[in-house]
Amino acid sequence: MITCILLSAGLSERFGSPKALALLDGNTVIKHLQNTLLESFCDEIIVVLGAHLQEIQPSIFIHRRIRVVYNKHYNFGQTSSVQAGWQEANNSSEGIMFLPVDCPLVLASSINAVIDRFKKDSPDILIPTYQNKKGHPPIFHQRLKSEILNLPMDSGLNSLFAKHPPQTIEINDRGITSSFNTPEEFKRIQLP
Repeated sequence: MITCILLSAGLSERFGSPKALALLDGNTVIKHLQNTLLESFCDEIIVVLGAHLQEIQPSIFIHRRIRVVYNKHYNFGQTSSVQAGWQEANNSSEGIMFLPVDCPLVLASSINAVIDRFKKDSPDILIPTYQNKKGHPPIFHQRLKSEILNLPMDSGLNSLFAKHPPQTIEINDRGITSSFNTPEEFKRIQLP
């Protein structure tokens, strides 16, 4: 079983409004990402909400594979959202993926390639790369759960890389490295 934690709890300060609700091909980013994840091999999708819960919640699908978790510590940053999501993940999930809402162009086929490699090799951490640049969504093995849940909220997940050097998988999808923080960046990543 594979869980994907869709991280959408941040303040979106540089964007000026919730990034999850930005429009991409006539749909909100959060709806677009849910559709992508539902097309993928992910068995469970946990959407972590925080700062803009009231605005984003109506855009969450009612679906047996999707659950919402509220991160009351969202102001501490992304690690707090990862921890809130992982605490709610199914215990039989062998791998936990993390997909930030500001990485909306990842293809379902890329997610599936990461999952396939993870199931084959069972690494502690597997990170997709595009043209040798690390991207999303990385996947972490269930055996790292206690280490991740005990990370200080101001530490990034990359603080685990020294002890658990990640494997990488090269994927021909620029979407895995296309992210945005500002309206200008959002326009730029949509250019062909």
